Parts: sequence; structure tokens; C-alpha cells
Amino acid sequence: MTPRNRFPRIALLAGLCIVPLAATAASAIQTVPGMPPVVNSANLYSEAGAGHLSPAVAGDLARIYVPNLRGDSVSVIDPATYKVVETFKVGQSPQHVVPSYDLKTLWVTNNAEGHTDGSLTPIDARTGKPGAAIPVDDPYNMYFTPDGKQAIVVAEAHARLDFRNPHTMALESSLQVPGCKGINHADYSIDGRYAIFTCEFGGRLAKIDIVHRKVLGYLQLDKHGMPQDIRVSPDGKIFYVADMMADGVFLIDGDSFTKVGFIKTGVGTHGLYPSRDGSKLYVANRGSNKIHGPRHGKGSVSVIDFATRKVVANWPVPGGGSPDMGNVSADGKTLWLSGRFDDVVYAIDTSTGKMRKIKVGMEPHGLAVWPQPGRYSLGHTGIMR
Repeated sequence: MTPRNRFPRIALLAGLCIVPLAATAASAIQTVPGMPPVVNSANLYSEAGAGHLSPAVAGDLARIYVPNLRGDSVSVIDPATYKVVETFKVGQSPQHVVPSYDLKTLWVTNNAEGHTDGSLTPIDARTGKPGAAIPVDDPYNMYFTPDGKQAIVVAEAHARLDFRNPHTMALESSLQVPGCKGINHADYSIDGRYAIFTCEFGGRLAKIDIVHRKVLGYLQLDKHGMPQDIRVSPDGKIFYVADMMADGVFLIDGDSFTKVGFIKTGVGTHGLYPSRDGSKLYVANRGSNKIHGPRHGKGSVSVIDFATRKVVANWPVPGGGSPDMGNVSADGKTLWLSGRFDDVVYAIDTSTGKMRKIKVGMEPHGLAVWPQPGRYSLGHTGIMR
């Protein structure tokens, strides 16, 4: 995608009042080369709002793709009927379903836990059909550079980021991140200059210079912490970091790379998903502080108001459960989350918290909702911009 044309500087100096608001907002953020402009500097999620579907996803099947970690399969749910309409086999230990930057492919990251035969299975976003798997070393998770020129495969077991061709997945370069044990989830600064990755087994974060491909530093959250998902605030100033040992969300100033706050949410805080209007953050609390937790745990979903940084709602799973990862429907009305230890998927009404449960395969993990609004995807289960 190419940046939108901006009005000449001479026109601004002349005091012309015909400059569109969107152009003014975009000019406030100087993005890295090749990255699409930030349309609204107060809300970087503005182009992923309800109804903002790209022409690239026109005609794509409306489906929920659920990777079953212990089933080596993907369950496909029709959101209109809340029923599983297909299940297909993929590689070993599928962790996440990741929308590609160009919105044409959904990649299943099969990291083959404990083995060396990891792979990526492509799913045609238009038809929902899987293609032939591509051998890739330890693809626990995957992101894309803000210019879309490379995929970033998160090789968790090796504390390494592999920069690959976003279509063929051929390896182009690698970056070792030795101080980040259990590197797995990430989000980007509003201008695309850097990303912050969570280090699950080190209780810390790693800040990565995406332009120059180097580690800028580490930040210890808690000695006994276990940071999981991470999401940047709509204005790009604060990164929210879920920590399943702290039972809450750390607030990090991205530029200064310092802790500035903490919000208590629920047991086993894990996944983070902004609402379609960018006003709220849905927090999945997995119900256990253990990596392999029990069924029917103290799972819940907390809702944080971005403006006040306060929890404004908390929705316990009826009968107990284990909300893990997922995303929000295109219209913003349903939050879809995997029930990691209960072999179900939750469909949650974002206005009331009422939940439906759909039985899927063994140990569902990073499900993807498709299609989603947005111009492009930065990875994970749909970091849309």
C-alpha cells in the first residue's frame, strides 16, 4: 500500500482551511518508510473500526479458525450458526492462526513443540481451504513488518526472530534476542519504528528496533512474572501487557520503556483485544496461573476503558472456564475466545457479557476471526490497522 498524498507544505503555511482533518492527523505521525499513514493519531485503530472492511476481503467466508494445539488440527466455526462446519489436519502443535499483511492468507503456525519439524499451513482466506504446509523452524507466532515486506516468525524455543519472505516464507535474516526467554507476543509503536515483545519465561520485555534490526533493551516486569499478550493504546503512548502470574495488566511507556502502572483484572491474565471503536480493551483471564491449568477454572473477561484505565466490567465464565486468545467480530458485537483447558470456544456478547460455548478440538489456542476490518494485518490473531 502506498501512503496517501498530503497537501503541499506551502498550502499549510498559507493558512488554507481546506485541509481534511484526516490528512492533518496523518501528518502528525511520521511513519517508517513504506508503512501506510496513521489516519487518526488519537486512535490508531480507526481504520479497523466496525464496517471498515478492505476490498481485499470482499467475498471472503465469514469463519472462526481455531487451532487445536493437542489435536494438530483446525476447527472451523460458522459464526452465523455457532457450529463447527469443518475440521482439517495441519502440522504438529498449531499455536495461532495469523492473517497475512495483504489479508489474502491465514497462516497456521505449527511449531511442533519439542520437535524440529515445524511448519506453516496457509489457508486461502477467500475459500477457507488449507494448502500445502511449508517447513519452517519453530513458528510459535508470526508478525509482519509495518511496510509488509517481511514476515517475522517468532522462534520461541530459540529466542530468535526470523525475518522471512511474507509469501514464500523463505528465510532472509535472523535476529537473536538472547535476553528474552520464551519470546512470543508483540505489538508496534504507532510509527512502526520499534516493537515490544514479551518474554514469557523471563518476566520481562524486549524492545526491538524494527528499522535497524537490533535489540534496544530489556525491561523486567516482575521477577516471578509471566507476560503474555501485549497491545498498544489507541494513541500509541502506552503498551498494555497481560501477565498471567500477576493477574493483571502492566502499563508500559513505550518510548521511555518504563513501567507506569498496573491494573488488576483476573486470574491468569492472558489475551488482549481492543474494541472496534478503540475505546475498550477486552482482557481474557485464563483462570489459572499454571501453563497447563484445570478445566472449569476461575476464567473471566475484564473490560478496561482506555480513557480512564479502569476496569468497567468483569464477566466470569458460567460454570468456570479458561478464556485464552482470539479476537473481535467485524461488527464489534462478539468477542471470540478459545477456552484453552476446556476444549471449547466462547462467543461473548460485547454489550452484555453473555457467553455461548462451542465444542472444538483438544486445547484450542490462538483463534482468528475472519474477515476483520482494516487496511493491513501486523500479525498474531489480527493486529489490524
